[in-house]
Amino acid sequence: MSRVSKPHEIVERALDLSTADGCVVIAEENSSANLRWAGNALTTNGVTRGRTLTVIATVDGARGTASGVVSRSAVTPDDLEPLVRAAEAAARGAGPAEDAQPLVSGVPVSPGFTDAPAETGSEVFGDFAPALGDSFARARSGSRGLYGFAHHEMTSTYLGTSTGLRLRHDQPNGTLELNAKSPDRTRSAWAGRATRDFTDVDPAELDAELARRLRWAERRVELPAGRYETLLPPTAVADLLIYQYWSASARDAAEGRTVFSRPGGGTRIGEKLSELPLTLRGDPHEPGLESAPFVIAHSSGDDSSVFDNGLPLEPTRWIEDGRLERLTTTRHSAGLTGLPVAPTVDNLVLDGGGERSLEEMVAATTGRALLLTCLWYIREVDPASLLLTGLTRDGVYLVEDGEVVGEVNNFRFNESPVGLLSRASEAGRTERTLPREWGDYFTRAAMPALRVPDFHMSSVSRGV
Repeated sequence: MSRVSKPHEIVERALDLSTADGCVVIAEENSSANLRWAGNALTTNGVTRGRTLTVIATVDGARGTASGVVSRSAVTPDDLEPLVRAAEAAARGAGPAEDAQPLVSGVPVSPGFTDAPAETGSEVFGDFAPALGDSFARARSGSRGLYGFAHHEMTSTYLGTSTGLRLRHDQPNGTLELNAKSPDRTRSAWAGRATRDFTDVDPAELDAELARRLRWAERRVELPAGRYETLLPPTAVADLLIYQYWSASARDAAEGRTVFSRPGGGTRIGEKLSELPLTLRGDPHEPGLESAPFVIAHSSGDDSSVFDNGLPLEPTRWIEDGRLERLTTTRHSAGLTGLPVAPTVDNLVLDGGGERSLEEMVAATTGRALLLTCLWYIREVDPASLLLTGLTRDGVYLVEDGEVVGEVNNFRFNESPVGLLSRASEAGRTERTLPREWGDYFTRAAMPALRVPDFHMSSVSRGV
């Protein structure tokens, strides 16, 4: 059975075993490497390997087409036939699928489909690890402790269908999170980066930024809840707009259930959301943020359909020049709403036409403002307005007349990302960023800092 142990061979064997009217097979080979450290010393490191296989069977019936989906990890060749039969049984036992469409057909084989999967390992940290060690030494001499982790993974996805598609995509994904703490642990600062290969991550640069933030925090200022002019860094903007992106289903909007629903019926497509020239877009070929150029759907939902597997993805502008341009659709929901087919793309970029860095935006501040580090524990309060609540974390700083003069207490906030876009008075320079709250799910983002004149800090939080 070892002769069918390679990913593309497993896909072909599963398709050969299928007796369903249609079949989609998704084989994913994953490898990962990680480093962890605490108190300026490495604590653990490791490398893992894994395989997941998803089989989607479709069965045509008098009332429509049904689908059955079964996924298994650590699949061996001996597991294939039981897995295929389980998917077929699930399809035959299900009612017609609401999102049923003909399976995608087209270019039959993508380059490298029969090649071995790409892999990562500890060598990805070859230059990063020594530089991190140098940062440990600097941190010790500066009486601060560094804590955090670096993670890199490579996922090779092989997608085959009974209609002839044979597609493959290799997705590298790296994240770095670094915390600096004062000796008494009363002051903390955070920085994070997303990377494809760790060649563009400089621990010394991050450590210097964290040291500066710890110095800012030597002066403590207590402020009450209220509305403040606030500078949101790219990581915080990403967290808010990713949630907005996840909430941008055209079907939900057309049914009157979201912030993108038009009163009286329909969607808000075409409406102006911001006076700034903001463009929110996704592009599978975005340099540095490359993602799968075709749909990979393990299940069906409001913004995904297993029947769309293999559908080509194109650059998509969700907001253009401040105006809502697209909402996410499958082929099925596009037909229901009369809107263009616009599947989700696994990256998100906001361009605002600004050229200032966050530091330059701080320097240009007149009067008093708050500078955030990041947001966390973000939860939805009201889908009709997309009101979100959450907490600030690891440093909220007071800016007075262009200078950071100290650290203030943390807050709970209540804000809608759609509302923030309508009220933002300035967008800075777009740069790649790591969303802190959603970094386990969505890492390919590029955002500008935003200046919001009246960000709502709804209550004081005593958390870190």
